Amino acid sequence: MRRLKISYVPLFLVALTQGCDAGTTSDAAGLGEPALQEPLSLATPVAGFAELHHHMMAEEAFSGGWLHGSHAGPLDDCDGGLPPSDHARVKQDLSSLLDVCPDSGGLDMSGVPVLNQLFWLGGAVGSEMIGQTDGTDGDTGLHLGRSELGAGWPRWDTIAHQQGWEGWMQDAHNRGLNLVVVSAVSNDFLCSLLPDANRSRPCDEMADVELQIQMVNDFAAQRSGWVEVALSPSHARQIIGAGKLAIVISIETSNLFGSQDALSELDRFYAMGVRTLQPVHQLDNRFGGAAPHNPIFQVAQFTRNCHVDFDCGITTDELTLGFDVDSSCRNTRGLTAEGHTLLQAMMNKGMLIDLAHLSERGVEDAYALAQANSYYPIYISHGHFREVMNPDLADDEKTTPAWVVQAIRRTGGMFGLRTAHDETRAYPASGVENSCHGSSRSLAQAYEFGRQGLKVPMGFGADLNGFIQQTRPRFGPNGACSATFEAEADVQARAQQVSGPGRVGTDFDEKGLAHIGLLPDLLTDMDHLGVDTAPLRSSAETFIRMWERAAGPRSGMADPANDIDTSGVSPYVPREQREASYPTQCGESYAPAHQVTGGECRFDAECISGDCSSSPCTVLTGTCRCVTDAHCGAGQYCGWGLNSGACQNKKSSGALCGEGRECLSGSCRWTLSGPRCR
Repeated sequence: MRRLKISYVPLFLVALTQGCDAGTTSDAAGLGEPALQEPLSLATPVAGFAELHHHMMAEEAFSGGWLHGSHAGPLDDCDGGLPPSDHARVKQDLSSLLDVCPDSGGLDMSGVPVLNQLFWLGGAVGSEMIGQTDGTDGDTGLHLGRSELGAGWPRWDTIAHQQGWEGWMQDAHNRGLNLVVVSAVSNDFLCSLLPDANRSRPCDEMADVELQIQMVNDFAAQRSGWVEVALSPSHARQIIGAGKLAIVISIETSNLFGSQDALSELDRFYAMGVRTLQPVHQLDNRFGGAAPHNPIFQVAQFTRNCHVDFDCGITTDELTLGFDVDSSCRNTRGLTAEGHTLLQAMMNKGMLIDLAHLSERGVEDAYALAQANSYYPIYISHGHFREVMNPDLADDEKTTPAWVVQAIRRTGGMFGLRTAHDETRAYPASGVENSCHGSSRSLAQAYEFGRQGLKVPMGFGADLNGFIQQTRPRFGPNGACSATFEAEADVQARAQQVSGPGRVGTDFDEKGLAHIGLLPDLLTDMDHLGVDTAPLRSSAETFIRMWERAAGPRSGMADPANDIDTSGVSPYVPREQREASYPTQCGESYAPAHQVTGGECRFDAECISGDCSSSPCTVLTGTCRCVTDAHCGAGQYCGWGLNSGACQNKKSSGALCGEGRECLSGSCRWTLSGPRCR
């Protein structure tokens, strides 16, 4: 879907495009020389890295109706979605959700696949398709091949099975994770899509949130030997200094505080241990406007207000559902008066303000309020840097442009880097070849753009258990390098095997970022690629310093941030143009001679051996077969007879043999008991 791109730039940041060199930014707010930066904390820096957005208790999101597997206790196989499954499934008929808007029947959503599947083809199809993207067969609906713990799940494309189990979290802590922001999450619209039988209570976002917060507190109290909820920056330092994992509690929900008095609810949740939250999530609410991105939430917004906007097309090329957008496809709604009041109350308490999901106009409003409070720190817990992402993702208002990063830096905030990186444009200054789309190589482009170009302090913002897919592997059969089209992924995956760097040696290699326990392995893989991960590895200290700044006192701007450089990102070559360079058979593009013996293939030409067991243009699934011993690995030979076309392990001395190539020694001799390897 292509649309007119006219980026919305707030007036207070017009200077970003005036009187400065191409690819750089200057004093956007026109404030002249800033006040001196706040003195650094005199406390001994804590060690370890931070994860700024983790949904550990998401098994109770959406009234408990979506996720399989608990954060604590034993994990087990699931039922594979066999009806009536208790997870990963939406209702059979969802059309009634649109009946609240009288004219919805006239809307043509056939060009928006996920909406067509959910609301017009039916929930049975939607359950199968909702978790699918490039490189995966999904783990929703009927997913028998993904039911087995340790094999089918978890892996990078898990969206309906637990990724935050306590054992994985403790392992991550033992290997460097020292601070994690655990976010209580829910959404009434998503809850309403689920079968009634799967929900353990009526849909109520704040009831889900309150339950999850209590679960976090209980979890920490029962495991006080290695984890504790942090209630202040000094407390976080104390926890980490004692060798424990510091948990900071947050809230991410669209109907924040329901219809209750906001300030009273803020006090109540603060007393429960909440120290950061997002005023807006996915949908416009009483506090402000959301940044539109996923079409499902455009429908959710539409069911609230029945608004169809023709100023710019986000849902289709012609229209936007639910959101009031301008000609740039940006939400016209910023912070409301109640939103200003909420943020000011958070500042008065020293709470951390997370602007993830807030509209660009809302970010402008929040920054102005931060300025008025001596540059109170604002941060984004999970986001993508707009300038380095592929055009489809960069179109989304939810991606973070450089002017927002500048505002974050000026307030002393930080950025949580999303680990779901799909296809990323190349940033050659990274020193990492962008040759495995969606993997740690793609993440390296964004991270180094943030480190070298935007110069923003970063932590991870993985969003595990957050209904999104994660960093893909560089090796193996589970979607390696698969964020683009199949032929390109095949070439890139083959290149990882022959040119390295090699494997980490854990599940991360072939399953990608499957769960929180593999975050240290993602760091290790980035190290192997030549990335400077030192700022990430010390991000727990970065977070605490931001929190200390919120607690004050502050004497003005933390950092003028006039050294931002957005140049150096390579031009984007459209997928269609790249795919046209590959040969085709049966109407499918393919990569020649990339698969080894035993690998999956569709055509003979895909195999290094030139022999695939498929039937071209009829059965497009097969296995590459060996033709000679050269097509097998060390210590193997190409089988014959019943094992024809399959590589076999060579035999040790004394084993029965037919010819010398079957033997490790290379010699097969007749003995009294028949032919044996020497």
